[in-house]
Amino acid sequence: MWYDEKTEGYVDLYISARPNSGKNAFAGIYDDSLKIYIKAPAVEGAANKELVKFLSKSFKIPKSEILFLSGETGKRKRIRLPLNEKVEEFIHGKQGK
Repeated sequence: MWYDEKTEGYVDLYISARPNSGKNAFAGIYDDSLKIYIKAPAVEGAANKELVKFLSKSFKIPKSEILFLSGETGKRKRIRLPLNEKVEEFIHGKQGK
């Protein structure tokens, strides 16, 4: 499963980040991960910062509330977000199927 809702009020997303892409975009669900293209390079945390900015903007969540639980230096990451309407729609809507 590419997400986990065990912690009340939060959701953990398993993300496969693809840095150095032409744009920031959701690419779909692959191998139990949400694949996300990130335009920033994987140098000195630039891709992680861009990923947090993209998630913050996409889900209307403050950047300070997006936490890396694991994978900060790898391509597969586990990120915790507060569960709001936008995140719920994304998980249980068309993207999550």
